[in-house]
Amino acid sequence: MNFELTWGSHFVPRPSYFVLKLSIMEIYDCIIIGGGPAGLNAAVVLGRCRRKVLVFDTETYRNQYSHGMHNYLSRDDIKPSEFLSIARKELEKYSVQKLNKQIVGATKNKEGIFEVKDESKIIYYSKKLLVATGLFDTVPDIEGFKECYGKSVFHCPYCDGWEVRDLKLGVYARNKEGAELALALKGWSDDVVLYTDGRYKIKPSQKEMLDSSNIPVISLSVARLEQTDGQIRKIVFSNGEEKDCDALFFVNGYTQQCNLAETFGCEVSKKGVIVTNRLQQTNINGLYVAGDASKDMHFVVVAAAEGAKAGVTINKELLKENRL
Repeated sequence: MNFELTWGSHFVPRPSYFVLKLSIMEIYDCIIIGGGPAGLNAAVVLGRCRRKVLVFDTETYRNQYSHGMHNYLSRDDIKPSEFLSIARKELEKYSVQKLNKQIVGATKNKEGIFEVKDESKIIYYSKKLLVATGLFDTVPDIEGFKECYGKSVFHCPYCDGWEVRDLKLGVYARNKEGAELALALKGWSDDVVLYTDGRYKIKPSQKEMLDSSNIPVISLSVARLEQTDGQIRKIVFSNGEEKDCDALFFVNGYTQQCNLAETFGCEVSKKGVIVTNRLQQTNINGLYVAGDASKDMHFVVVAAAEGAKAGVTINKELLKENRL
C-alpha cells in the first residue's frame, strides 16, 4: 500500500486507498479548532492530563480591536494580544502542538475518528473534537463605525461601560431591539440616547420604561459617525442634523466564525449559538463546543471556564473509553 508523507508527519492515504488501518495513522486525543481563551484553556487542561493535543488557530479574534480585557480577575485591562501571548507560552511546557492554519472541513468516519482537513488539504485525525472558534460581531456598514470599533464603539456595557461612565452614551439598534441595552447603560451614565436608524421597533411597554428613565429615542437615519482617530464625536443623520456622542454601543447581531459544528448537525439556538449541555457536549458524540460559539454570555472569563470544563470532560471520556 502506498502512502504520502505530508507536512507535519501525517500519513494520508492516496485517494485510491481509502481504507486505512487506524494503527498506522497518527491520532490525536483531541483536536481543538480555535486559539482563543476557550480553546487555549482546554488545551492547557488536556496537556496537563498528558493528552496528545493539536490546536488550530487563524489568529482572528472577536476582541482583537479591543483596548483592553475586563471582568477577568488578575487580568483587568490587559490587552487581548498580551493575554494570548501569555497563554500560548503556557502551552509549551505541556507539549501542546499549535498550527496557524485554517480548517476547511471535518467529518467523522465509521470508526468514530474525526478527520479534520486544513486549507492545504492535509488531513489530521483525533478521537475528540472541540470547536472553540467564537463569534464575529456584525458591525453596521456605516461610515466611521469600523474606525471607532473597539475604541469608542462597543457591544458590551459590562466590558466597556466603566471606561465611558458619566459620558454621553448612545445605543445603535436598527435590526435588533436596543431598549434593554439602553436601559442597562443608565447604570453607567445619566445621558443615554437610543438611535434606531430609520426604524422604530419599540414596543409601547418599552417606550414607557425608556420615558421613565429619561432615554430619548431618535429614529432618524444615520449617515455617518464623525470621529477623530477612532474617537466618536458626533452622530450625523441623513437630513444633516447632528447629535454629540462620546461612546456608542450597538446591537446588530453576530455570526459564527466557523460553521463546522453546524455541518455535523449540531443543534443551534434561536440566537445562533450551538446548543451544548453543562459539560460543553453537543448532541454529536465526541464533539464539543466552548466559548462564545456556545453561549450568549460573552465574557473572556466565561469562555476560558467553558474551555476548562470541556477539557476535563474530554479527558474523562477518554479514560472511560480506554477501560472498555
